[in-house]
Amino acid sequence: MTARLKIASVFKKPYLTNINQYIMKRLTFTLIFLCVLSGISIHAQVQEYYQLKTYTFDTEAQEKITDDYLENAFLPALKEYDIMNVGVFKPHDIDSVAPKRTYVLIPFSSLTKFQLLDEALAENETHNANGKPYLEAAHDNPPYERISSVLMKAFVAMPNMKASPLEGPREERIYELRSYEASTEDLYKRKVDMFNAGGEVALFDRLAFNAVFYAEVLSGPTMPNLMYMTTHENMDARTANWEAFVESPEWTELKVMPKYQNTVSKNVTILLYPTAYSDY
Repeated sequence: MTARLKIASVFKKPYLTNINQYIMKRLTFTLIFLCVLSGISIHAQVQEYYQLKTYTFDTEAQEKITDDYLENAFLPALKEYDIMNVGVFKPHDIDSVAPKRTYVLIPFSSLTKFQLLDEALAENETHNANGKPYLEAAHDNPPYERISSVLMKAFVAMPNMKASPLEGPREERIYELRSYEASTEDLYKRKVDMFNAGGEVALFDRLAFNAVFYAEVLSGPTMPNLMYMTTHENMDARTANWEAFVESPEWTELKVMPKYQNTVSKNVTILLYPTAYSDY
């Protein structure tokens, strides 16, 4: 199969033979076969994958070029490839020392889509035309300082992303991105279990934290760690939600269980808000 045909099949390009259905049939058959062997229900949802890209900028001019590219070239191209609910966020607090940043959260239905996205974008004429200032920037005038990337897999307890339902002013919203690092792989797995089997995801849901995703980090700079994002109307709502969480009987019980002790060695919390062109 040529590279062009492979890309077309994965991203459903209409002008080439669509073998995506064949791939899905094979994957479905394989999944059912494995489920039968292991006794797992075939009705379980397939877990998504997420890429979190973080752009850092030295200047406001860089930030503007990248924003224009994301809004007018990148996100429209992703929608052509049936990649929806892409979030683009800015940090609430930027001091004179911290670099400017933009966070882009992209959901993928499979690792194949993640793997082939850059090749597909390279062949997308609209993307290349609208993104020209960014894509063809000179070596001595780049559109960003650096890009970092984290690849994740959704938790079993929430296998698919849920776009935040909040409708208030975007700059007042609090989109809370958290990373929980662990000292060892075993402790990390226990913290993941605390969210899944332990019921922490269900507790967040009961308290209307409007979670966007929960995921295990497959590749990133601070492993082993997990990441998740909850959303709140404003800072007062966030404060009230966390107070309800801490005081809940579920958390009171969970936090003292021996198997869940010392599972988080570092908690990194970033408060964000969605840009005007973010999907949610």
